[in-house]
Amino acid sequence: MTTDTIEESTSVLESSNVERAEEAFGLRVRRADAQRDEPLPEHPDNGDEDRYPGKFASYTKGLPHDAIGEVAPAAYHRLIDAVTSGRTVDFDNVPLGAPDPMKQRRLVNPQSGHAFDLAGADSHHLAMPPAPAFAGAEQAGEMVENYWMALLRDVPFSDYDTDPLAAAAAADLSNLSDFRGPKVNGQVTTGTLFRGFTAGDGQGPYLSQFLLKTALFGSEIIEQRILTTLPGADFMTTFPDWLDVQRGTKRDDPVFDVTRRYIRNGRDASQYVHIDVLFQAYFDACLILSRSKNAAGMAAPLNPGSPYRDSRTQEGFGTFGEPHIKGLLGEVAVRALKAVWYQKWLVHRRLRPEVYAARVDSNNNGTKAYPVHDDVLNADVLDAIFASNAGNPLNAGQGSHLLPMAFPEGSPLHPSYGSGHATVGGACVTVLKWFFDETTPIEDPKVPNPDGTGLVDYTGPDHDRLTVGGELDKLASNIGIGRNIAGVHWRSDYAESLRLGEKVAIATLLDFKATVAEDFNGGRFTTFDGQTITV
Repeated sequence: MTTDTIEESTSVLESSNVERAEEAFGLRVRRADAQRDEPLPEHPDNGDEDRYPGKFASYTKGLPHDAIGEVAPAAYHRLIDAVTSGRTVDFDNVPLGAPDPMKQRRLVNPQSGHAFDLAGADSHHLAMPPAPAFAGAEQAGEMVENYWMALLRDVPFSDYDTDPLAAAAAADLSNLSDFRGPKVNGQVTTGTLFRGFTAGDGQGPYLSQFLLKTALFGSEIIEQRILTTLPGADFMTTFPDWLDVQRGTKRDDPVFDVTRRYIRNGRDASQYVHIDVLFQAYFDACLILSRSKNAAGMAAPLNPGSPYRDSRTQEGFGTFGEPHIKGLLGEVAVRALKAVWYQKWLVHRRLRPEVYAARVDSNNNGTKAYPVHDDVLNADVLDAIFASNAGNPLNAGQGSHLLPMAFPEGSPLHPSYGSGHATVGGACVTVLKWFFDETTPIEDPKVPNPDGTGLVDYTGPDHDRLTVGGELDKLASNIGIGRNIAGVHWRSDYAESLRLGEKVAIATLLDFKATVAEDFNGGRFTTFDGQTITV
């Protein structure tokens, strides 16, 4: 090759690189324009922060609180100033509440609500409806459900149909004026108890098959028996302990069971969502779906819209392949967190269930009257929760209407609405349904045996009607509602956050679609609300 030929080739390559750079820039600008031009949503809240000057119906955990558990006004105003400005210096001036600074927990990442992203929708371009109001019947119904969830933590999900406490829970929830969990002919049943709202939640056993099946992470075997806590380990059932936790004092870890078990009840589910990597369950599901059947997988086919489902000469890898889908789960998880953290800190600042329960307790013991709806005050569960707390060995026979918490520290130090776990679940499950064929049947479904040490066949009448899409939707519900069972979230936190996460994933996938060279007309899948769409 002559020098002239080399120089000519180099010149052509440089020209091509310049054209490519301009093309890449133009694509990014066009996608940014498309995201910007989406209708700007309103961001209404439920009005509680303005309605109640004492801020007793808003999120205040970690700040200084008085003797009855209400926030110091100056501290709350400092927090609002910092959340509004987004400046580090303002957050550094927010006073915290634990008496011992060495045991003080810190607020969880409020500045991420101000963060931008370079793909998908901006966090401020996505919205959630207002959370239920403090004094309303919907919030009351959600509190009654949280109480029953706490009382039933040690009852196996498979025993709900025969357990008298589960029957009492279903009857009590059926009597509420505004309970929005699933029902049959207008009634909550033991078969719908604590289930999610998707069609998949109503099929098969309570737990998704993706929380039970073995997964292979490369050559590592992931057998989904977990480290769980001992039965009866409930916390924050006396007011002094509750108040100390509200001020932000750290707590020691709970006592763990020496036997690893499959998730069989609410306590196990609570522990799973206590320390999980937020997209962990969906990454495991992806491993199960993509592995061949002789390698502990399902060999699920690709989405019918995939350009590589029927390709004669190619398979996907960096696009439409296993590295792509696995990496994308982490990408949408981070974007989901930015979206929901904006909602948490800058819009809603909803109180946690543990605080609402303390207002119920104060109302009932005469400390202070709060505008708690009669549906809570008249519910059968109040007597049951009082007796349960009186029987707690830590309480010396003293009852209360505080919510028994599965975590020693109660909720994390960020507001309740929406749920980070559920938003991540909504985003990740949407990506999985877009990538894999959601109509694929689930073969050989299982349930845990009574003590959770092994798996047995699921033989219910619908055992042959489970699908990948339904079990993925159920997986997102199991994780989101697992946080409710632990006591740290509300039903509406979970439900609206699944939908928010779905929006995050769709916006991200639309940006991806514009970048690929393959002939791709979109992947077709079913939304959480049952609509079939193509992205």
